[in-house]
Amino acid sequence: MKRIGILGDIGSGKTYVAKCFGYPVFNADLEVAKIYKNNRRVFQKLKKELPLYFDTFPIKKEEIISAILSNKRNLKKIIKIVHYEVRKKMNYFLKKNRRKKIIILDIPLLMENKINKKTDILIFVESKKSEILRRLKRRKNFNMKIFNNFKKIQLSLDLKRKKSQFIIKNNFEKNSVKIRVKEIKQNLI
Repeated sequence: MKRIGILGDIGSGKTYVAKCFGYPVFNADLEVAKIYKNNRRVFQKLKKELPLYFDTFPIKKEEIISAILSNKRNLKKIIKIVHYEVRKKMNYFLKKNRRKKIIILDIPLLMENKINKKTDILIFVESKKSEILRRLKRRKNFNMKIFNNFKKIQLSLDLKRKKSQFIIKNNFEKNSVKIRVKEIKQNLI
């Protein structure tokens, strides 16, 4: 099984690119949302660690935002609790898809959390900062402070670009991305 890791800036279109490959995708953001909605054990751990912010289940995005904005260290506490569960989900996904030719890892902190392997094929999604910000500001619940907090824990985009075997320039026009994905797939197979 070939593992493809999708790298790039927040809002650069990593999830769209991942879907374009047509192979099974592990989407960490989607898994985190499910954990907040369905996992009582994570709620209990968060409530114990940060009792001022979490009081009712399911976990609400506003509670997460409030905890992160009140203290920078809270983000690391939340990540430590949530990422353990995400990793379990990813391991299940890998086991379930072990016979697939290719799988896609859409994990925002893939390199930061040392989830990638040396044999992974890394693809960097490159987009204009101005276009990313314009699109992010249209998202419901977008918060510039949260965005900046997450940027601080990420490795530099230059490093991610250098570590990648392929680069996809995303100008947010579907055709150009699909053409590049097709080229990469042909190169891999």
